[in-house]
Amino acid sequence: MRKWTFGLAALGLSLFIAGTTLAQNQPGGNGQAGGSGAAGQNGGGGRGGRGGNFDPTQMRANMMDRIKTELGATDEEWTAIQPRLSRVLDAQRDARAGGRGAFGGGFGGRRGQGGAGGGGAAGATPSTQPVSAVAKAQADLKAAIDNKDTPPAELASKLATLRDAKEKAKSDLVTAQKSLKELLTQRQEAILVNMGMLD
Repeated sequence: MRKWTFGLAALGLSLFIAGTTLAQNQPGGNGQAGGSGAAGQNGGGGRGGRGGNFDPTQMRANMMDRIKTELGATDEEWTAIQPRLSRVLDAQRDARAGGRGAFGGGFGGRRGQGGAGGGGAAGATPSTQPVSAVAKAQADLKAAIDNKDTPPAELASKLATLRDAKEKAKSDLVTAQKSLKELLTQRQEAILVNMGMLD
C-alpha cells in the first residue's frame, strides 16, 4: 500500500509540473487570472485555479521528507542525495514537458515573473531560477504558432530547436540518474525505480 501511495504521489507531482508548464505557455498563464495577477498568484478569494493557500514549495518539502523516510536515509546521506535527486526531477520535467527553473524553485516559477500580472503578485517570491532551454523553445514555438503569418521556414526552425532541447534534456536525465545511483544502496535504488524517479 505504501508503494502505491508514493507511486500516486510521484504521478501527481509529474502531472502538476506538466500542468504548470502548460499554464506558463498559455495567454495569461503568468498569473493573469480573470484580469487579476495578484489574485491568480496568491489564491486570493479562492481564485487563480488552485485555490487559496496553495504552497508548492511546502508541497515539495513534504514530498522530499516522505522520500527520505521511505529510503531510510540518515541526515548525512540525505544531504548528499537530495540535490542529486532534485537534478533528476528537473531533468525528468524538462525531458517530458519542459519547465521553469530547478525543482527547488520550479514550482514557484510562475510567481512574480518579469512584468506578468502587472509586475507579479504582491507578496509573491520571484523565482531566481532561469527558464529551461526546453521551456523557452516551447514558448517560442507557441508564439510562432499563434501568429498565423509565421513563415513555414521559421516554424521548422523553432520546431527543430525544441526537439534539440528535448534531446539534450534526455541526455541530461541519463547523466543525473547515473550520478544519483552512485549514492544509493540497492534497496534505495529499487525504491526510486518503483517511484518512477529512476529508470
